[in-house]
Amino acid sequence: MALWCGAFALIAAGLVLTIVPGMPGVLLIYGGMWLAAWIGHFARIGWPTLILLGVLTALALVIDLTASVLGAKRVGASRQALLGSFIGGFAGLAFGLPGLIAGPFAGAVIGELMARRTLVAATRVGLWTWIGLLAGTLAKLALAVTMLAVFAVACLI
Repeated sequence: MALWCGAFALIAAGLVLTIVPGMPGVLLIYGGMWLAAWIGHFARIGWPTLILLGVLTALALVIDLTASVLGAKRVGASRQALLGSFIGGFAGLAFGLPGLIAGPFAGAVIGELMARRTLVAATRVGLWTWIGLLAGTLAKLALAVTMLAVFAVACLI
């Protein structure tokens, strides 16, 4: 019973962390699902399902890591802005949700200003970095929900 609680706790924690950019929420979901499969001796959730869930997990991680960079690159961000966005996102973790929203934006703007760009250009880069981050988070959340659906179907069949 404790292992089942652990599996569901991992899945629940993973879902919460999925909405946090840069956090490995989907890895926790996958770990919880793998634990549930192991507890059930892989009878309902077999290797084909676990491989599919692993592919969805990897895709979600790649999207999470690249979305804000792609948003920033869309408007010609400098290397300093990309690095600033990463640092701002990491530093923003300490300030909860407001920091997660403002950190990447502020970091990208500061980095772009350090690259000697205008405030207007730096703000545009910051905005597109944030839009990319939001799009990546939404895509990661959609993949997490897809993982839950695949898991639920495998359990019911």
